Amino acid sequence: MRDLVSSNRFERSFRKFVLRNLKLKEKIEATLEKMQEDVFSPQLDTHSLKGHLSGLKACSCGYDCRIIFSLEIDNKTKKEVIILIDLGTHKEVY
Repeated sequence: MRDLVSSNRFERSFRKFVLRNLKLKEKIEATLEKMQEDVFSPQLDTHSLKGHLSGLKACSCGYDCRIIFSLEIDNKTKKEVIILIDLGTHKEVY
């Protein structure tokens, strides 16, 4: 199981996104739990990004909701962690 590490940008995006649609909060939280269990689960539709987001990954947490993240090694624990970078609609994050 990987740990989730939220960036400030992700936290702001999460608060703003949930305010617009409270029903998505539970879906996003369930997606984050699934990411911890298996970030490459077919349910998440995890894929690598190209262009200016090259090196990052994205997964789906609903019809028009995406989470942008990276997989990195924590220097202290030497374990792989998921760095949550951004959250929003397809248009907002890409």
